[in-house]
Amino acid sequence: MRRDVDLRRVDLARPGRSCGHRPLVGRAAGLAALAGALALGGCALFTSDATPGDAGEERAVVPAAADLTGTAPEVDPAILPQESVAPEPAMRLADGLLPPTNRWFSGLVFGEEPLPVFPVPLAFGVTDGGFGVGLPEVQITETSILGPFVPQVGVDVGATASRVTAYDTASVTLELQDASGAAVGTVLLVEGSPVLRYTAATDQTAGLTQAFAASDGLVTADVDGREWLLVGPGGPSDESVLGEDGRSLDLAAGESVAFLPVPDDLPDDALTTLAEAAAATVTGTTLAYGVADDAVTTAITYATDGGADGPGTVVVRLPHQRESDGAECGLGTYATVRGTVEVCTASTLAWASPAVEPAGTLDVAVLDEDAQAELADQVRADWGAHEPLPSDTYFGGKSLARDANLLSLAEQLGVDEVSGPLREELTAALREWAEPDGCSVRYARCFVYDPAVRGVVGKTPSFGSEEFNDHHFHYGYFLYAAGVVAAEDPALAADLAPVLDLLAADVAAGAGSDDLPALRVFDAYAGHSWASGYSPFADGNNQESASEAVSAWNGLALWAAASGDDELEAQARWLLSAEAASAKAYWTDFDRDDPAIDGFTPSVTSLVWGGKRDYATWFSAEPGAMLGILVLPSQPVADYLAGDPERIRANLDAELDGARDAAASWDVMFGDQLLMYASLAGPDDATSALEVARSLPEERIDDGSTRSYLLAFLLTHAAG
Repeated sequence: MRRDVDLRRVDLARPGRSCGHRPLVGRAAGLAALAGALALGGCALFTSDATPGDAGEERAVVPAAADLTGTAPEVDPAILPQESVAPEPAMRLADGLLPPTNRWFSGLVFGEEPLPVFPVPLAFGVTDGGFGVGLPEVQITETSILGPFVPQVGVDVGATASRVTAYDTASVTLELQDASGAAVGTVLLVEGSPVLRYTAATDQTAGLTQAFAASDGLVTADVDGREWLLVGPGGPSDESVLGEDGRSLDLAAGESVAFLPVPDDLPDDALTTLAEAAAATVTGTTLAYGVADDAVTTAITYATDGGADGPGTVVVRLPHQRESDGAECGLGTYATVRGTVEVCTASTLAWASPAVEPAGTLDVAVLDEDAQAELADQVRADWGAHEPLPSDTYFGGKSLARDANLLSLAEQLGVDEVSGPLREELTAALREWAEPDGCSVRYARCFVYDPAVRGVVGKTPSFGSEEFNDHHFHYGYFLYAAGVVAAEDPALAADLAPVLDLLAADVAAGAGSDDLPALRVFDAYAGHSWASGYSPFADGNNQESASEAVSAWNGLALWAAASGDDELEAQARWLLSAEAASAKAYWTDFDRDDPAIDGFTPSVTSLVWGGKRDYATWFSAEPGAMLGILVLPSQPVADYLAGDPERIRANLDAELDGARDAAASWDVMFGDQLLMYASLAGPDDATSALEVARSLPEERIDDGSTRSYLLAFLLTHAAG
């Protein structure tokens, strides 16, 4: 990606960014469990084909048992020089917690002032004296789906500061403090729950911006036409803490209240059920996952003070979670920037995503003699035009992955005059990047460990990587290249492992340690990664190139296979499949008929935020940019984007003004990537794309690819 914006100078109030066939062997016990039931709760997994909120016909699917939780990797950051490449950021974080970069709530922690965050479906922000919470009203513009933070219920407790004191898979505890630094109370934010809970740390009277009153056994307020519930310390009917005018709360130390916006389409008899579930306090959340040949499973457990036999808590089921189990739904819906979400109660919410097979090689053996000869000639031409490798972590890693693909073609085609020197060059380049003390002797092509923010940073950063932006994009390319080049070279894999394993752990440690957080970039509930390290934006965190995130986990899986790490390989397969499902659900293949986003006309959203979705990029408004950034780098794993030929053609028509048949239409940014995407619609589409690709201007070949790879991709897909 050629991004032209300095991410560190973006106004904080404005938008911004920051098939192989190797079988999985030696998996942990339980990975292949296909009993048709989840290990958690022993429930069968079902999916509904109906629209959100409808009963619909249910069909059984076969999930993997969600019995894996990940472990802390055996890596040692002390082998790297210790250095903060960027100045240490301001942090509102309790002692002992690892800095939570790349999270949906990072804006609460980093920067001079806390910023709004979006624990779907709610929006939350720290305000003068306390906090505000709202259910964003979705607004549609020509190029955006907006759901900004607008406080609908505010609470004033006299607080002047805040800090995060705890976080886990899907919950965050925010402590509010007075001018002396003493705790006034805590706010519990739970991702995926419309319930926000406040607990008083002292005896206090808290002010409310809305007047609540008891009615029909519940405590409610009408806020701009939407009813909000207030659940007191004694349960849904407890009005004892309300002041006389309903605009204050008298709380003793340790008492808590919860706020909940009433969903749309709520059945007449369901409000009490919802209120009772909201009364249960979430005490923590945990993650488990499973991997099988056809599906991966993600399961999030919401522990509550009601215990295992209680009603669980209130959760919402997102579009990518509709193939799910463990939830009692039918409690209404909310319109969100992600689309229409179903309201449910659950102790464990689990869902399946189609399995995506890791891939690092295009099989050109299926091609006829003429096609192989054409490719061999192009491989020689591309090698003849080979240039020195870049030194920053984005373009440097991207060039390594590009050359790994060229090497694979050269070796399959028997182009020894290319494969020999190219393998030698790639091996030397990977060894250089993987020298643990490289940054002690040079200022490029090396990594350090940042002891302040707790992560691995390239000494020659790019696009804000020194502030932890885009680490999975960057490191995914290194892991991919190492996975391909060292696939049949155990000695090389062993030599690269100390540093390559650190890159893997930086973005995808299975569990946290004193040195690195668990799953730094991946949001298990949302099903995708977040790209901004510190998230200095009023719209929450964001991710642009969902396809590079998918490619990162593909690279992680290939590296795990090459280095013989079966546990990491299983985890990578889960990440790969989960991210691919969300990439399609929110970036490229979302339901355009969803009433929550009615009026949004673009075929794709190229930037997904906590609080909005945009048809825009960080780097260009040129034709090709919005879709191209969602399909590059078109690695052999890119077939995950196939499956709906008409949607592929529609996405391309929107990007190319409906002129797919005109060769000149492909002379746009990322033209080669769009041609490869077009080939996923079917062999005939691939054949048409091939005719264009042979004469595509050289400047339209992305710097992470070659014409050899472009032609090989199209030829293999044209061959069916």
